[in-house]
Amino acid sequence: MIGAIADDFTGATDVAVAFRRAGLRAVVLFHIDDDTRLPDNDVTVVALKSRTVTAADAVQQSLRALHWLRAKGAEQIFFKYCSTFDSRADGNIGPVADALAGTLATQRTIFVPASPQHLRTQYMGHLFVDGMLLSDSPMKHHPLTPMTQSYLPAVLGQQTAHDVGLIDLRDVRRGPQRITDLLDAAQRTAQPYLLVDALDADDLRMIGEACVDEEFVTGAAGLAGGLGAAHAARLAGHPRNGHAEIAVRAVGEEGVVLAGSCSARTLEQLDYMKSAGHPSWYLDALRSPDAEALAREALEWFDRQSRGSSPLVYSSLPPSDLHRAQDSLGTDNASKILETAMGLIACGLTERGITRLVVAGGETSGAVVTALRVSGGVIGEEAAPGVPWIHVTDQRLDLLLKSGNFGDVQLLSRAAGAAA
Repeated sequence: MIGAIADDFTGATDVAVAFRRAGLRAVVLFHIDDDTRLPDNDVTVVALKSRTVTAADAVQQSLRALHWLRAKGAEQIFFKYCSTFDSRADGNIGPVADALAGTLATQRTIFVPASPQHLRTQYMGHLFVDGMLLSDSPMKHHPLTPMTQSYLPAVLGQQTAHDVGLIDLRDVRRGPQRITDLLDAAQRTAQPYLLVDALDADDLRMIGEACVDEEFVTGAAGLAGGLGAAHAARLAGHPRNGHAEIAVRAVGEEGVVLAGSCSARTLEQLDYMKSAGHPSWYLDALRSPDAEALAREALEWFDRQSRGSSPLVYSSLPPSDLHRAQDSLGTDNASKILETAMGLIACGLTERGITRLVVAGGETSGAVVTALRVSGGVIGEEAAPGVPWIHVTDQRLDLLLKSGNFGDVQLLSRAAGAAA
């Protein structure tokens, strides 16, 4: 079994569906303890809410997930972070990798953030978003992890005492054996961390073949696809219980959208929802910096909407307005107020019989899942690349957790259902 540790909830669903798309059976868990039961599967993804916490907290969460996964029989550990390598200079990708590698006593590991399906590519160590350097992309305005550096060996090098090297595209395209040889050489020269270039699915396939037997790997959903294909090829011809790979498309009443992401794509999706006639309610923390009051007002508004209207509740703002709110309330305090409010709203909606929630934003998704006490679910069909439905195992609930920048402009409207 592959055990994946994801640093946020939308990232967990993204990597789980990448493995599923490659032909493996995947489940995602938002809560783990000694009593957590696993269905028969090939990949277990543990979703954490650790992307923006302190390094010490992220390490503690990740090591707990590691020990749990190893106890459940995970033979390969996959540390999943965002394909835009979201992390400040004092971020936790490096410290978490250090802790996991140290606990596993591994001497080398790869870092592969490239995810071409999501238009994230790496060339000569530089990360690009839709052909634009990461530092020139909208990610430079991210409210929690602004990315102002595109050369990833330098970004990672700020977070670890280990030497950081690069396997560039020329070597990747010489094939899996060349990648393996460079990993061996890096281990001998005490350069255990290697960023690996990738521009397309063929590059990721070769990286996956080279690393199929590595005990510890790190990357985004692109690597999961390449690695998953290598594992699926090995499993071909071996009978397996197929119940976990059966995923029914989400059904039920029209849903509700909860959006907290401030990404450019989410803002476009919200504009489309409004233009399509979905009623909307804005959570204004500047006007009312009280999570309970914000939630109460939103639910009272929801009660006045006609059923089947697939309404939208959002806190998303463009960069200039967002910075004004953060300056007034404080960045951490503003996030805490809005995430708490979103969690309370999600609970109120399910109490009112809503069984279909569409959530935009990693932090918002974490707040909603935590508030609803969702333990996990089976990965279903994708509403957009990297955005699958999750069929919750212990509640009558279908969830769509969307990373901020993912999906076409119509995704939220389409996933929620018909507008009024």
